[in-house]
Amino acid sequence: MSDTAHPLLPSTTPLLRRAGDAVQVGGVDAGDGLVVRPAAAEVTTLLRGLDGRRPQRSVLADAVTAGFDAAAVAGLLDGLRSTGLLVDLDPADLLASDAGPAAVARTAAELPAARGTSPGAARWAARRRATVVVEGATRVGVPLAAVLAASGVGRVSVRDRGVVGAGDAVVGGLSAEDEGRPRALAAADAVRRASPLADVRPLPDGVLPDLVVLARPWAAADPVVTVWQSAGAAHLVATVRGETGVVGPLVVPGRTSCLGCADLHRRDADPSWPALAAQLTATDAPPGGSTLTCLLTAVTAAQQALAYLDGSGAPATLEATVELRWPELVPARRRWPAHAECGCLDAPA
Repeated sequence: MSDTAHPLLPSTTPLLRRAGDAVQVGGVDAGDGLVVRPAAAEVTTLLRGLDGRRPQRSVLADAVTAGFDAAAVAGLLDGLRSTGLLVDLDPADLLASDAGPAAVARTAAELPAARGTSPGAARWAARRRATVVVEGATRVGVPLAAVLAASGVGRVSVRDRGVVGAGDAVVGGLSAEDEGRPRALAAADAVRRASPLADVRPLPDGVLPDLVVLARPWAAADPVVTVWQSAGAAHLVATVRGETGVVGPLVVPGRTSCLGCADLHRRDADPSWPALAAQLTATDAPPGGSTLTCLLTAVTAAQQALAYLDGSGAPATLEATVELRWPELVPARRRWPAHAECGCLDAPA
């Protein structure tokens, strides 16, 4: 491992005393742990000092000053890495962190989950640079926006021209006190509650976000989708239809199937679908979905969005939807490949 790596042992990792002057690091759940012998109080201090702020060469130098053998400490760090307990941060991630004790405390809880699978992958920095627009201050859209901001996304803007109603309130989103307020302003406040330093300003005209989240029930029929598709902006559906949470498809224009493809597949399965879809979208759907369904849908969508934004995984919603049906709420994947009649993949990426 390079001596420029910034080792982090998450503060939530248990350090447990065992018999025979040993300390068990982690290993209390499904993950592996590591037993360190002998483990004087100084070893615990050394482990708790792995906060990701120092490169490994500084950690080793400080350890030698404290009376440790450098080779033994390097071996300990390698052992922690091999069990997945140690996270190596990229310096770019540290530079992208907000300043101030409160921001540092919030970042400390998020950084371990933002690490990449490859060395030197600056996932947190990618999140901090990212811009997301959420179309629809719904019972899914607002909690999702708050989760994205709290997870490190630098700019999250919620667009909605409506007014908050009593049925819009949900945990982590709009509140009962917001009733009667413009939804966009109330949504911005909800995002700030989750992440006080988040940028919630609307994007200037002509500036494309990194991702658009479509939080209205039937996004395929929404004229705004055509605008984002034509502009080449990646977009992800995240909504509740009836009592079913729907996440996806995640559309990358010119590279994956689009929402029109899914509609054409629905038409193939049922020739009456266009007429049915027109009825579904004739009026605004009332707020729906249980709190549990809405929040689970929002969290599932956030995971897909972050995987796309920071490259930490392959989103399962590319040319597919993940559906969460009440009451089991067990994710079920449904594929929507490109349709031969659509032509969306003929457009430039």
